[in-house]
Amino acid sequence: MATVEFKRLTKRYGIVEVVHAIELTIADGEFIVLVGPSGCGKSTTLRMLAGLEDISDGQILINGRVVNEVESRDRDIAMVFQDYALYPHMTVYGNMAFSLRYRSVARPEIDRRVREAAEILALSPYLDRYPRELSGGQRQRVAMGRAIVRKPQVFLFDEPLSNLDAKLRGSMRVEMKRLHQQLGVTTVYVTHDQIEAMTLADRVVVMNAGHIEQIGTPEEVYHAPDSMFVAGFIGAPTMNMIPATREGSEGLRLANAELIRLPHPVAAQSELIVGVRPEDVEIATDASGASVVVLPATIEVVEPLGADTLVFASMVGHPMSLRVRPDVRPQRGMSVQLRFDLERAHLFDAVTGKRLAAVNT
Repeated sequence: MATVEFKRLTKRYGIVEVVHAIELTIADGEFIVLVGPSGCGKSTTLRMLAGLEDISDGQILINGRVVNEVESRDRDIAMVFQDYALYPHMTVYGNMAFSLRYRSVARPEIDRRVREAAEILALSPYLDRYPRELSGGQRQRVAMGRAIVRKPQVFLFDEPLSNLDAKLRGSMRVEMKRLHQQLGVTTVYVTHDQIEAMTLADRVVVMNAGHIEQIGTPEEVYHAPDSMFVAGFIGAPTMNMIPATREGSEGLRLANAELIRLPHPVAAQSELIVGVRPEDVEIATDASGASVVVLPATIEVVEPLGADTLVFASMVGHPMSLRVRPDVRPQRGMSVQLRFDLERAHLFDAVTGKRLAAVNT
């Protein structure tokens, strides 16, 4: 196992900079997920760590050793790719043993490691099969087994579940979490899927346009997003964003409604964005509470999901989403009052997009 550090890690293609001097320290045994939209630089960052992309500037350290000029095969890492990259002419056993044979590991040791990894991944009955004879989930486990047998210091995963169907992705997430808990190897995992990020990570690194927007536990990036980008990217449906104008240190006029008193004064420009999670909005039955906002809305779409119901509405001209109890089924076109508490909302600067902290009165 190992620590990993990025020190002002930068990648340029010609004059175009795609990763901008990022700083990150990954602890020994930690499971880190790099998440963000396509083109944000997360896979490029992983490939620089793997030694598959040259570093334009900055440093990568593994266990305190600078590896900028170290060949990929000498970094003691193992990478699992999106397309599995299995050899079709080799059996499961052959695929898992290949890298060890390449390194001239003794045959008894190869056999021991392959069978040990196969047992961990429930692949023992399939060692004599070829990749074409396996399901997508089984092929993914073979790719993981090929990494495990090497006993690397660091595991790297580049969107390994993106080719699987939704049900299989769910079961594979459980398998990967269990595997990390069992092996305790430092892991860096790249995905655009926020559910994978939230369920797998010890810490999430949210990337945007080559920059790190926020680093934190899944709970931190969900409940205390540093910016509108993080708030909008993490969570499904996305956080509701409502324009508002500050009047005085504690007054807030939201969506052209009557003046509301902020629960805490904030330091900001006059133009704000109020962010509120769908689960924190409800169809109003009362307007009790000093910081409660109640505004008229029209129901547009209702999506029953079984465990709960998603409701999409237009609230004084702004789209709103709600996550409500499964027995709540408002009808399309119905006029309702939507209620949420500013104590559970987030305030963002409309210009910078940064989350605003309360200030002392």
